[in-house]
Amino acid sequence: MNQRLNLAKTAPEGYQAVLGLENYVRANVDHGLLHLIKLRASFLNGCTFCVDMHSTDALKEGEEVRRLFAVGAWRESPFFTEVERAALALTDDVTRLGENGVSDEVWAAAQDAFSDRELADLILAISTINVWNRIGVTTHLQPPALAPRATAAV
Repeated sequence: MNQRLNLAKTAPEGYQAVLGLENYVRANVDHGLLHLIKLRASFLNGCTFCVDMHSTDALKEGEEVRRLFAVGAWRESPFFTEVERAALALTDDVTRLGENGVSDEVWAAAQDAFSDRELADLILAISTINVWNRIGVTTHLQPPALAPRATAAV
């Protein structure tokens, strides 16, 4: 699959505006939690570039491999705190909005886990990764190629 469009080159002002929001979120949301949010939304949106980037970044910052794999099935996983679960549930509902938006149950759990400011910053973080995902999926943005794997002798 070839990249359709390089948004950063074609619309640099718009790209920089999204990057400005990204920089705000990075400065105001716990990095460990931010990696989980970005990875979860990217899984839901099918953005291979973002899944690759955010899992790689999380590993570099010390996140455990098993937790990253478990983001895909976080509801059944024992690896997440109640605060992380509230953020992941909010990520699911905001990413999938649908007809019902964010459920009252998910919102109440998020309000219990976060201050109003933290909740506002989480909403911005979830919204920002959804913008990046939509750019990546729409333009067929691809992750860097993997190094060739050695084949086992038969």
